Amino acid sequence: MLESLGFIQDILHHLNYLWVTVLMAVESSFIPFPSEVVVPPAAYKAATGEMNLFLVILFATLGSDIGALVNYYLARYLGRPIVYKFAESRLGRLCLLSQEKIEKAEVYFVKNGITSTLIGRLVPGIRQLISIPAGLAGMPLGRFLLYTTLGAGAWNIVLALLGYFIGKTVPPELFASTIQSYSSTIGFVILGLVVVGGLAYYLYKRRQKVA
Repeated sequence: MLESLGFIQDILHHLNYLWVTVLMAVESSFIPFPSEVVVPPAAYKAATGEMNLFLVILFATLGSDIGALVNYYLARYLGRPIVYKFAESRLGRLCLLSQEKIEKAEVYFVKNGITSTLIGRLVPGIRQLISIPAGLAGMPLGRFLLYTTLGAGAWNIVLALLGYFIGKTVPPELFASTIQSYSSTIGFVILGLVVVGGLAYYLYKRRQKVA
């Protein structure tokens, strides 16, 4: 707990637009890294006037796209057997990967179609891996980038608004502990929004069929 708080404080001290892009690219690839310790601290700095909130979201989303493209191209050109073999290797395990997790992402991709690259970016446990089945399926790059950008942008907006709100309401010395307490619930809030949005979309489509 104390180590993670110190880590957040250190990121807050050194963060700039380049690091936002780099760290979010790492977060969006197969390397485990929480976006909750990148975007909210950057948005906090925006609240204090050191950075710009719009640029924080823009560069965070750019980084997310870069990391997603890494997964997409690796999966597309290496193929399923090699991707599975890597996931089960020692390095893959260190990256918190497994064949089971990738298969779960593939099932999600098949079930939800190409829009899963949009919706999947908002689902905890799926968002970092959804680019892999998109690459394995050879999803058109233009659509992949569009949906990935929309999904990652939505996620980053929520994180940025959280960090900005905290930056406006708590003193600097309390930021790390506050973001730590909120970060565990962010995924559940996003998941709730996805469920509500999915239900609304289903009802809308059903109403169109009836009409």
